[in-house]
Amino acid sequence: MSSETLEFKTELAQLLDLIIHSLYTKKEIFLRELISNAADAIDRLRFESLKRPELSQGQTNWKITLTPDEKAGTLTVSDNGIGMTRLAIVENLGTIARSGTRAFLENLKAAQAEQRPELIGQFGVGFYASFMVADRVTVVSRSAEPDAEAVKWESDGKGSFTVADAQRAERGTDVILHLREDAREFVQPWRLKEIVHRYSDFIDHPIILGDETLNTRQAIWLRNKSEIKAEEYNAFYKQLTRDDQDPLKTIHIAAEGATEFRALLFIPSRRPFDWLIGPPKKSGIDLFVRRVLITHECEELAPTYLRFIHGVVDSADLPLNVSRETLQHNPLLAKINANIVNRVLKTLEEMKESEFETYLKFYDQFGDNLKEGAGQDWNNRQRIADLLLFESTKTEPGKFTTLAKYVDAMPADQKEIHYLTGETRQQLDNSPYVESFKAKGEEVLLLTDPVDEYLVSALDRYKEKPLKAADRGDAAESVDAATIEKFKPLIDALKTKLSADVKDIRLSARLKESAACLVAKEGQMGAHMERLMARLGRLNETGKEKRILELNPNHPAVIAMLAADDTNRENWARILLDEAVIAEGSRLADPAGFARRVNALIAAIATPANPPPPSPD
Repeated sequence: MSSETLEFKTELAQLLDLIIHSLYTKKEIFLRELISNAADAIDRLRFESLKRPELSQGQTNWKITLTPDEKAGTLTVSDNGIGMTRLAIVENLGTIARSGTRAFLENLKAAQAEQRPELIGQFGVGFYASFMVADRVTVVSRSAEPDAEAVKWESDGKGSFTVADAQRAERGTDVILHLREDAREFVQPWRLKEIVHRYSDFIDHPIILGDETLNTRQAIWLRNKSEIKAEEYNAFYKQLTRDDQDPLKTIHIAAEGATEFRALLFIPSRRPFDWLIGPPKKSGIDLFVRRVLITHECEELAPTYLRFIHGVVDSADLPLNVSRETLQHNPLLAKINANIVNRVLKTLEEMKESEFETYLKFYDQFGDNLKEGAGQDWNNRQRIADLLLFESTKTEPGKFTTLAKYVDAMPADQKEIHYLTGETRQQLDNSPYVESFKAKGEEVLLLTDPVDEYLVSALDRYKEKPLKAADRGDAAESVDAATIEKFKPLIDALKTKLSADVKDIRLSARLKESAACLVAKEGQMGAHMERLMARLGRLNETGKEKRILELNPNHPAVIAMLAADDTNRENWARILLDEAVIAEGSRLADPAGFARRVNALIAAIATPANPPPPSPD
């Protein structure tokens, strides 16, 4: 049959513009699409040969070949798959979104599941990604049907294509890309190797460049767990992450039933070197469909607090949009997400229960992520809370308790879980705020991670026990009326003198050893949170809210102020205020003034009112 020119059956120019500029975000995707189509063609032939052995003629040397020609500026992607007849090539390449693979899948509905080949090219547009890098595309194909003749399809993508007789010795298809000047990088072997390794490394058929096979073909996640050795898991993890250490834990999932997918997930033994470099990653899990990478670091597969998890998920049933880059909103995706979360949390629960030393290594690196999860993952908030570890006033430095242990040990009359946030355990353990709790035998959680402020705002209660900051609210115990009346003149005078610095001044029974402390009212930002916000540039001095100065009526320094004159009373009160600022971990607004007042107090104490006469010579 002679050559003929045909018009595309759709508005190709408009659709190609969409494909080139909107559908795919990276030009290199074209090679992934063509390799996937080639793999589909081979799988179709293998499947058809089960019923018609004459189609493959005993062929077992399946392969996909890349042939770059730098001089001619072409890249050829070849396969020895099922090929196309003249009619098929017109129907499949002459109509956008009409795919032989998609039609083929319709014919497989009655076939046994285990006989169905792994096909992914369901939308018929992947081929047209070629025009992102080529100003002309030539396809030479020969069908596996007996006595079929080769056919050539060619187009510049501008509205028409030609079909003509051709010569090809064996069945299969060659896709020849005549590359644009700005796409000549795709004839470079190193670039082709890079793309294949990134997107098509696990394709089941060898991808050949010259004499080299580019893909590993080892989709380890598709194998049975009983067949895989620990060394193989570790090697795959290192290949996937470029980490030189073995993972802490491996999670291999083979989900069947209503939600079918395979997953191979790893909990690293340490944070990656790039953890704090560049924008934060939201996922460490890659999404594959039938061995082909669809989305690198797919955010939809797991919540962001599990971004430390590395691995792959492979689902043949997950619908994709036509670009294969953007996932459709689909209930199956949510089910996969929930399944992954459940398996990861279960693994951590088992580790915490039976391998606590290993869990401590994990928690040291990724405990902050779990604290994020307590606020992000409402459905699993209780499970995450049970995984958290805390230092407290009743643990040795470097040792931990849990919320469950805390609640079990609470005195019968204790209604709240007490906590205090700050920079260091030593600072918090010696803080005035914990004195009364220690005196009563009540435990206080000592929280020193920046994320702890977020945690306690999100996890406001545990087992119906509210979490309450030790530096907030009313005094832990009330002061008797007689003491309040005794100190009333002093308190009233100090309120006038210090009104610019504090919201209020009151007596407190929370203090046992310290003379004074500053507390925030309920709902007010605490001192530690203020410091964190200031470091982030989100709070300045004018934005800070005044706090309440509490005085210990049983402390000698406070009692001494009852008999002091106005000048000394104010100076001493300001010393106590500055001490309270230091005790809460904040910086003094006027360190020099504090030093002058302390020095004056020392000088007054050191100088007797009636010095003895000088000694005689």
